[in-house]
Amino acid sequence: MSGKLKIKIIIAGRTYPLSVNNTKEEEAMRKAATAINKLISMYEQNYAVSDKQDVLAMSALQFASKLELLSLTKTDIKEEEMQKLNALTKLVSSHLE
Repeated sequence: MSGKLKIKIIIAGRTYPLSVNNTKEEEAMRKAATAINKLISMYEQNYAVSDKQDVLAMSALQFASKLELLSLTKTDIKEEEMQKLNALTKLVSSHLE
């Protein structure tokens, strides 16, 4: 049976019905929802925010910036790895000549 799983996720007190492909995807969705709800609670406790939309926007910005930073870090690592591979290739080539 390869049908989609139907789940319900609660974010900021609202329920969202979703379809996921497998239990691993379900687990990821539930963990993400938990992280979002924790961040919402933190913003509500630490800042004078009365509108859920503002809190959701702040949460989205924080998650997006973390994702972008991770992406940039991965790019830097890939470039460094390529430089090392190129240097190693030149070294091996010089010894083979």
